[in-house]
Amino acid sequence: MAVNIITKEDLQEFKNELLEDIKELFYLKTTEQKLWLRSSEVKEILKISSGTLQNLRINGTLSYSKIGGTLYYNYNDIQKMLKEEKH
Repeated sequence: MAVNIITKEDLQEFKNELLEDIKELFYLKTTEQKLWLRSSEVKEILKISSGTLQNLRINGTLSYSKIGGTLYYNYNDIQKMLKEEKH
């Protein structure tokens, strides 16, 4: 039976690698944006009411897809709408 000896340096190297992996996971999670958002998420992002969101749908300012009874909005469409509002 082979015996492996683990040194303090080995543990320190493992710790550094583990911390880097964890940092990368957190970075990916915070930079990742969902492509499709529900109405509640859109209202929170835009800080608008249900009525305002409905008006954006009715006048065609913001496109959406309805699946079952749930409305979904494309995140890229929201960004595009906001950019157009600035101009």
